Amino acid sequence: MSSQNQSGQSDIRLLLVDDEVGFVNVLAKRITRRHFDVQKAYSGSEAIQILRNNVFDVAILDLKMEDMDGIDVLKVFKKMAPRLQVIMLTGHGCEEAAREGLEAGAFDYLTKPCEFEELMKKIQAAVAQSGGVHGHI
Repeated sequence: MSSQNQSGQSDIRLLLVDDEVGFVNVLAKRITRRHFDVQKAYSGSEAIQILRNNVFDVAILDLKMEDMDGIDVLKVFKKMAPRLQVIMLTGHGCEEAAREGLEAGAFDYLTKPCEFEELMKKIQAAVAQSGGVHGHI
């Protein structure tokens, strides 16, 4: 599956949500090099504001953030965009919380730090599951 269209623009829109600014910026840069359109949010409330005005294929959501719990953000996302695929990122030892995320509608989860290629495979699988590009519109 190609993630680039004929004009060279990104097909897959991704929302990256984590309160670790450095992590978000580095990961966004790496994902953007794969021809994804990446929007960054540094808090749960910022992510919700961004989702109100944009359509995404996949969201990568940190489980533990300062302003809002990732599970709470996930529940809001699922009400706003029910078919949005969400991949949860969790710290080591938080697998129980990640399972709670799966029960709340997350596509999958990875433990931080995760391998970049493994994350990219999860993103592609999530896009395929959603019915392709912008499948939740």
